[in-house]
Amino acid sequence: MAIAQYIKEIGRGPRGAKPLSRAQACDLLGQVLDGTVTDLEVGAFCLAMRIKGETPEEMCGFLDAIHTRLQRFPASAPGSPPTVVIPSYNGARKLPVLTPLLALLLAREGLPVLVHGMRTEARRVLATDVLHALGHTALQAPAAIAPGQVAHIHTQHLLPGLARLLAVREVVGLRNPGHSAVKLMNPCTSPAVVLTSYTHPEYLPMLAATFGMLGMHALLSRGLEGEVAADPRRTPRYLGYVHGQESLLQEQQAGTADEVPGLPSAIDVETTAHYTRDVLEGRAPLPPALAQQVEHILHLCKQALHETPT
Repeated sequence: MAIAQYIKEIGRGPRGAKPLSRAQACDLLGQVLDGTVTDLEVGAFCLAMRIKGETPEEMCGFLDAIHTRLQRFPASAPGSPPTVVIPSYNGARKLPVLTPLLALLLAREGLPVLVHGMRTEARRVLATDVLHALGHTALQAPAAIAPGQVAHIHTQHLLPGLARLLAVREVVGLRNPGHSAVKLMNPCTSPAVVLTSYTHPEYLPMLAATFGMLGMHALLSRGLEGEVAADPRRTPRYLGYVHGQESLLQEQQAGTADEVPGLPSAIDVETTAHYTRDVLEGRAPLPPALAQQVEHILHLCKQALHETPT
């Protein structure tokens, strides 16, 4: 169906808009990703969906469109642990970006780790820039990831059409379905545990339902400024998903710490890279919130490796 018909359905405002079926959502986003529609139509799609919001069925359809076009990472050797997939599209605004530290802590535990992302907001410090400062060169194409290795790649090298959709934010100033989808997508051929965060509570039911419908392995919690790494000042609620089945891993704990020992006040790339090295080499204390998050991820990876769908 032509994109104009879809826009007519979803563009009638929060009360008049109609949800799309999974197949319709897949077809609609596929046209956007393939570049067969005009810039004006892409803008109309983004604004209409921003007002309407995504249903779980629509998000599954959007992910279907992405996954059929995505450049995939090759399969791991049999018996290898699941790859931990870390989306990183926000970066640091007030506190240092701790996504690189989380990725390297997981690799130290013997897990293969994939960080994917790109800049979607100006004037933020990106996790990928910190990883580069730590000596981890970005991949130009998907390649095998060994246990204990951190790989990172720009979205452009996974799916150029998706990178173009994310870049629309720089023009219109608003997020679009691509920003939700990249936090859920799995670029791996082998089993993977996807780390996902949410900032606004209204997204929680949609994310949880999507994990269930797709039978995903995932960890879901409140993030830090849009990143999946735990806020070092507080303990969030953690939900785990194995084959889409939800379990409560930890309840949220009240209170926010005024200070985190060793955490720098500056958020620039050099300072963040220095702090990350200090924690990894024992010169600065590991924030307990990140240590807890690592434990939850290890637990999910073990479950994902050994449990079969029911």
